[in-house]
Amino acid sequence: MTSLKRTTLIVLALAALLAPAAALGSWTIKGRGFGHGVGLSQYGAFGFAENGRDYKQILGHYYTGTKLGKAGGGPVRVLLDSGQEKVSFSGASNACGKDLDPDRDYSFSADSDGVALRDSDADLIASCGVEGKAGAKLRIAGDQYRGGLVARNDGDSLLVINSLGLEAYVKGVVANEVPASWPSQALQAQAVVARSYGLATSRSGPFDHYDDTRSQVYDGLSSETPATNAAVGATKREVVTYDGDPIVTYYFSTSGGQTENSEFGFSGGSPFPYLQSVKDPFDDASPVHKWTESFSDEEMEAELAGLFSGELQRIEVIERGESPRIVSARIVGSNGGQVVTGDTLRARLELRSTWASFRRR
Repeated sequence: MTSLKRTTLIVLALAALLAPAAALGSWTIKGRGFGHGVGLSQYGAFGFAENGRDYKQILGHYYTGTKLGKAGGGPVRVLLDSGQEKVSFSGASNACGKDLDPDRDYSFSADSDGVALRDSDADLIASCGVEGKAGAKLRIAGDQYRGGLVARNDGDSLLVINSLGLEAYVKGVVANEVPASWPSQALQAQAVVARSYGLATSRSGPFDHYDDTRSQVYDGLSSETPATNAAVGATKREVVTYDGDPIVTYYFSTSGGQTENSEFGFSGGSPFPYLQSVKDPFDDASPVHKWTESFSDEEMEAELAGLFSGELQRIEVIERGESPRIVSARIVGSNGGQVVTGDTLRARLELRSTWASFRRR
C-alpha cells in the first residue's frame, strides 16, 4: 500500500513537471505613424507630390496660415565633433594667417595657448589663440565639407565646427533627411523646411547646430546628390514665415493619416497657430503608416518598471490630442500606478509614435 502510494505520488509529480505551463499574458499595441507628429509629414509630402501638388501647396497644407519669404545667406556653424584633442584635415589653402598646401595634411590641436596648427610632421606652424580657422573644401576623417573649419579650444579638447553659408548647409541636410529618388516637389518642400528650421533654431554660443537629430542630420559635401542640390537651388533662400518671421518648421517621417497640434505633440509643448493638426490623406505611402507591436507580460513589466507597483494590469489612456496621439495615460498595477506622458510611454516601449492603443490578452 505504501509502495503504491509512493509510486502514485511520483507519477503525479512527473505529470505536473511535464504538463505545459499556464499561458502567460500578452500585449498587442496597434499604432500609426513614425515621429512626433507636428508639422510636415515627409511621407505625406511624398504622397502629395505623387498626386500632383507642388512644394508651395505642400508647405501651405502643413503650416497653417504661413507664407514664403526670403532669408539671408548665413553663415551657419555646425558642430561636427567635440572632446577630441586633435583634428586632422586637408584641402585647406590657409589657416591662422598662414598659406597652406591644399594637397597636404594638417592638424589643429588643443594646447595651453589655445589652438596649435601643425603640419603632417607635427611641426608647429602657428598658434591660433582660442580658435583656428581653415578655409576651402575641406576633408576631415574621409568626409568632405564646404566652407571652413573652426577648431575652438574647449579647455583640454576641441570643438570642431564647420562654418559655411546657409545654402551650402541646406545641401548637406536635404540629402540626409529624405531619399534623393523622391519627386522633385517633395525634395523642394524638404529644402524649404530644412532652411527655415535651420534659421529659426540657431543656438547662442560657439555653434548654431549639431550635425545629428538634435538639430538636423548634416553630413556635408560628401552626402550631396544632384537631385537634392537641384531642389535646394530651385528654392534658393525661400523660408516659411508667419507674420514675416521664419518659423520652426518641425517635420517628421510619417503621420499615420493626421498630424498633431504642437501643444500635444511634445511634452510641455506650446500652441502655435501655424502648427495645427491637419488631415494627411496621402501618408499611406509610408511602410509604417500603420504598425503593430507585441509584448509578453514579462517584457511589458520590464519596460515599464518603476511606473507601477505589483503586477501590471492595464494602461488607461487619459487624454489624446487632436489626432489620436496619447497626451497622458495611467499605468495601472495591482498595488498602484501613476500617470505618465505619451512621450514617456513611447520612449519606454520604443514605439514609433504616440498614436497607439493597448490590448492585453
